[in-house]
Amino acid sequence: MLPWQLREAVARRPVAYVPLGTYEWHSEHLPVGLDALTAHGLGLRAAALDGGVVLPALHYGTGGGHGDYPWTIMMPRASEIEAQLEFTISKLKLFGFKLVVLFSGHFPDQQLNMIDHLAKAKSDASMKVMATAVNRIEGLALKPDHAGLFETTLLAALWPQLVQLDRLPSLKIAPLQEGDVWEAGRHEPDHPIWGVVGPDPRKFEVEQAQPLLNASVRWLVSEVRKQLS
Repeated sequence: MLPWQLREAVARRPVAYVPLGTYEWHSEHLPVGLDALTAHGLGLRAAALDGGVVLPALHYGTGGGHGDYPWTIMMPRASEIEAQLEFTISKLKLFGFKLVVLFSGHFPDQQLNMIDHLAKAKSDASMKVMATAVNRIEGLALKPDHAGLFETTLLAALWPQLVQLDRLPSLKIAPLQEGDVWEAGRHEPDHPIWGVVGPDPRKFEVEQAQPLLNASVRWLVSEVRKQLS
């Protein structure tokens, strides 16, 4: 955005969305930066619907236990991210924003504790900081997971070209039992859906994608409106 566009956007709706994610393995069928892509995509659609400004996503996250996976860059300590966010929030306050939304697509406990702490520490009478995450969205047809049916379906609604299920072996070649949704064996490189934690993404149905996205955006906008009121 150009400066005049930013000035007008803040005057209309002084809300800043700060999308958070990480560089993290999401099996062979999804992009490494999925968490940040999801948070950024939902933020863009919330702002298009209700106003506000969406910052570029911060791809560095912490926690989750996947640090040794391929193509994964995970910060070992929350403090390494927190310092950047604290300074960003302080600057956004000077720019005239009244609400900063820390919205994380990466949601292990360490990441959630970090944004919750920042929201409490940086909120004051002149500007609120709201901390939320994709796994806190309520009323969805699918439950949050890691590289499973939920994340696959939501990203398919945002960027369908980034979901490549043909990179996984078919269910006919490598069927899974219903009871192994959270099985430990999925952390082994020879597993057919290595790295997936949650329902099998190969059961993806395109008809579920847009309703899941719409419900997620409506929830996010409703939470922002509550904060502003």
